[in-house]
Amino acid sequence: MNSSADKTRWRLIVSLVIVALVVGGVLRTGIVRLPGQRVLGAQKVALNIASNVAPLSLADFKNGFASVIGPALPAVVNISSTKVVKRKNNLPDFFNDPLFRQFFGDQFGPPSAAPQTEREYSLGSGVIVNSDGYIMTNNHVVSDASDVEVYTQNRKKFKAKVIGTDPRTDIAVLKIDATGLPILTLGDSSKLKVGDLVFAIGDPFGIGETATTGIVSATGRGLGGAIERYEDFIQTDAAINPGNSGGALIDLHGYLIGINTAIISGGGGGSQGVGFAIPINMARNVMEQIVEHGKVIRGYLGVSIQAVNADMAKAFGLSQGGGALVGDVSLNSPAAKAGIERGDVILELNGQTVIGPDDLSVRVSEMAPGTVVHLKIFRKGQTRDIDAALGEFTEKLEAARAGEPLPTTLNGVQVQNLTPDLARRLNVPASMRGVVVTAVDPASPAAAAGLQSGDVIQEVNRKTVSNVNEYQQALLASGNQSVLLLVNRGGVTHFVVVQPQ
Repeated sequence: MNSSADKTRWRLIVSLVIVALVVGGVLRTGIVRLPGQRVLGAQKVALNIASNVAPLSLADFKNGFASVIGPALPAVVNISSTKVVKRKNNLPDFFNDPLFRQFFGDQFGPPSAAPQTEREYSLGSGVIVNSDGYIMTNNHVVSDASDVEVYTQNRKKFKAKVIGTDPRTDIAVLKIDATGLPILTLGDSSKLKVGDLVFAIGDPFGIGETATTGIVSATGRGLGGAIERYEDFIQTDAAINPGNSGGALIDLHGYLIGINTAIISGGGGGSQGVGFAIPINMARNVMEQIVEHGKVIRGYLGVSIQAVNADMAKAFGLSQGGGALVGDVSLNSPAAKAGIERGDVILELNGQTVIGPDDLSVRVSEMAPGTVVHLKIFRKGQTRDIDAALGEFTEKLEAARAGEPLPTTLNGVQVQNLTPDLARRLNVPASMRGVVVTAVDPASPAAAAGLQSGDVIQEVNRKTVSNVNEYQQALLASGNQSVLLLVNRGGVTHFVVVQPQ
C-alpha cells in the first residue's frame, strides 16, 4: 500500500468513483447546470394576475375615474409597423401595345413593367404585461410586418421582436429590450357582467394615450367568424377608434380584462357604439402558449356545428334553443370514436351549459390534446352522457373543415358523391360506393396518371371511400405522397398511381 504503484492505483479508483457519481447524477436529472449558462427549455413569462378582487362602489369615484385610468396609461404603448408590399404597375394596357411602342418607344415605362415595391405603414396600440418587455397586441397590427417599433408613454422608441402571432384569435406577442417597465395586472374576464363599467385605452397616434368609457353591453359575442376563427368577444359601447386596436380594456380596479380589436362602423371608420375586445383569459392563454411552445396548441373534437334557434329546437324535440347542433362528424375524429352522431345536440361540456357553437369551439380549443371531456348530448328525445378524448387541432384539419384545397397529390381533382342517378349515367352498378371525378386539372399529376372526369374512385391507398368526407380524410392521411387509387370506369375497375409533382 505504500508503494508508488499502489498509490497510483488508488487515485485511479477514486477518480473513477467520482466520475461515476457525476454521470449518475446527470442521468437522473437529465440536465447539467453549468455556471453562467442558462438551461434551455420551455420559456415562461411572469404575469401579474389579480386574486381575491373586492367589489367597488361608484361612490368611491365622486371626482371621476382618473384614479383608475391614470395608473394604467404608462402600460399602454403605440406600435408602428412597416410592411413591404408589391403592387402591379398602373400603366393602362394600351401603353404595352406593340404598335404604341413602335411610335413612342419606352419613354412611358418598359413593357410589362415589373411590380413596384412599396412600403405600407400602420399604427396600433399594445399593452405591456411584463416588466421585462413583453407586450400584447393584435395580430392584424403587426401581421407580415418587416419592422415593428414601440413608443412608450415617455416617448422612448424601441425596436420590437415579434415573438409569435395567432391569427385565429388575432393576438400577437412582442418583446422589447427593456426592464422595469410599467405593467397592467390581468383580471378575470369570465366574471364580467353586462352593465359593468369599462375603459378603453389606446395610443393610436404615438402622441399620447387616449381613454374612453362605457359599459359591457354583451359577453360571449360571436360574429360567425367574420373577424376571427375563435370568437368570444366582450362587446362594449366604450369608443374604440382606428389605431386603438391592440389597446387595453380595463375595469374599475384598473385590471386588464380585454384587448381591443374591432368596431362596427357606419362606413366612416369611427366608433358607432359597438366595439369588441378579446377577453383577457383567452389572450393570456394564447400568449402563454406562444411564449412557452412557439405556437398555440389546441384541442380538437372533430364536429361541424351550428346554432340551435327556436325553430330548430322544435324540429329536434327540444324545449328551447341553445347548445350546438352537430351537422357532421369527421371520420376517425375524437367525436366519431366517442360515438357522437350527426343530429346530436351538445348541451353541456364538463357540466357547464353550451350556449352555442362559438362557446363550444372556444372552450374545446383552450383544452390540451388528450383531455377527456364530458359531454351531455340530446339525441332523438333523450339525453345521454358521452366522454371524448380530445385530439390536437392542426392546419390540415382546418383546411379540411373549411373545404379548402388540401396539400395532397390529388390537388386539381374535383369530386362529388356517387348517387344512384349518377351511377346509371356512368354505367356502373347502382349499389357501388365511391366518389365521382367531376373535373381534372390538365396540368395536375392526376391528369398525367390518366385520371378522367366520370371515373369513380372507390379506394384511396387501399382504403374504401364511400363519400366525399371519407375521400378527404383519406387524402389528409396520405399528405403529399404517392396515392394508389382503385378507379371504376364504365363498369371496369383498375388501379391508378398518382405521383407527387
